[in-house]
Amino acid sequence: MKNYQLYINGQFTNGASGETIDVINPATEEVISTIQKASEEDVNSAVEAAHSAFLSWEKVPSKERASYLYKIADKLEERKDRFVQMLTEENGKTLEASEGEIDVAIEYFRYMAGWALRYEGEILESERSNENILVYKKPIGVVTGIVPWNFPMFILARKLAPAIVTGCTVVLKPSQYTPNTACEFAKIIEEVKLPKGVFNLVTGKGSDIGNPLSGHPKVRMVSMTGSYPAGSKVMEAASKSITKVNLELGGKAPAIVTKHADIDLAVEKIKTSRITNSGQACTNAERVYVHESVAVEFIGKITEAFKNTSVGDPTNKDNEIGPLVNKDRLETVTEMVDNAVENGAKILTGGKPLDAEQGFYYEPAILVDVKQDMEIIQEEIFGPVLPIMTYKDFDEVIELANDTEYGLSSSIFSENLHEIMRAANELRYGETFVNRENFEAINGFHAGRAQSGIGGADGKHGLNEYLETHVVYLEYDEDYKG
Repeated sequence: MKNYQLYINGQFTNGASGETIDVINPATEEVISTIQKASEEDVNSAVEAAHSAFLSWEKVPSKERASYLYKIADKLEERKDRFVQMLTEENGKTLEASEGEIDVAIEYFRYMAGWALRYEGEILESERSNENILVYKKPIGVVTGIVPWNFPMFILARKLAPAIVTGCTVVLKPSQYTPNTACEFAKIIEEVKLPKGVFNLVTGKGSDIGNPLSGHPKVRMVSMTGSYPAGSKVMEAASKSITKVNLELGGKAPAIVTKHADIDLAVEKIKTSRITNSGQACTNAERVYVHESVAVEFIGKITEAFKNTSVGDPTNKDNEIGPLVNKDRLETVTEMVDNAVENGAKILTGGKPLDAEQGFYYEPAILVDVKQDMEIIQEEIFGPVLPIMTYKDFDEVIELANDTEYGLSSSIFSENLHEIMRAANELRYGETFVNRENFEAINGFHAGRAQSGIGGADGKHGLNEYLETHVVYLEYDEDYKG
């Protein structure tokens, strides 16, 4: 069994508390590793190391900084099979899903490395004849990266790659439920000889070290992916030092199926969007609104698709989904479905924990006869459960889809341009997917509205989150003769 350490200032070390946390395989419920339970003292050491390193790292040419990202990607690719196995073991997602995540992480490091000589400042016109106004883009400083358990390697790359290429330094905290891949990743950092302090890793519980990570006066940005309650706590802690926050929080993505939809396509893509990572993704389709004229066909076909979804051992390539990440998640999903049924919802398939000797498995469920004010429509499920409602006209469905505190992802299935364009212009979400599954591109911009977060990631706009603006007013003597 692995016993992982912290990684601070280029050194693997035990935490100051001397305590450890067990990491559980959600498919077998077995302890697969232990991690250090970091304390505020460890966080302070990591931030101080990152701050000290930043003073020199920001002066390293961006092309040289990018060279480390290419080396990291190469090392990760060499060990791809190992990381795929570890990711499935700690998270419970299928081997196919884990392979896809590692592939995207590798691609992300290389993509962001390519921005080294592309991000730029400006020269502005001045109202004075003897002045130039220079707009510099400079690294923001020490960044705290708080990574969730649902995509531990992809989001690690999403937070680390733009930070490194822009000249920031990082203190990264993985989830206590899925820390193993991040701890193994620290070995790659050491092997590529990234300067000490540029990357630091602390493990432990968010309840113990979340505030110190977010509220430290030498941290200039907190980039956190997680739940709305956790994000609000991060924001509160960061406010004490007026620290910038970059938050990707929960989602409650509506999927609209109109009377002009390709029903078979909608069933295929919505199923994919619901069961990705066993329904544990912020972009998952969380609720469906189907036009009443095609509801019988759509509901019948998607119920059959869910009924035929294979659930079980994530290392078995015949299975489409594995377990939920832990017992608490299984209990929460079960409770939400039970509550919906008590309030009048009807289960067409699934809707209960899988009868298995071990593991946190849940049978994919389709629910109908749900109402807009039900918890299962209003709150994030984060499990393979799909509630379906019907609607009469397009004005109604836009209102229903927008009736939420969240604003991350949404989708529409239609062959009618007018419906598509109305949705594109009237849905209040950071993303709208048209006739396809819910998953963002690394060169796009993944950002939410309202309680889904502040700021965003990916592409040039995501890169700019790690930069701050410095304006220089350069006045000269226009009569100077030499």
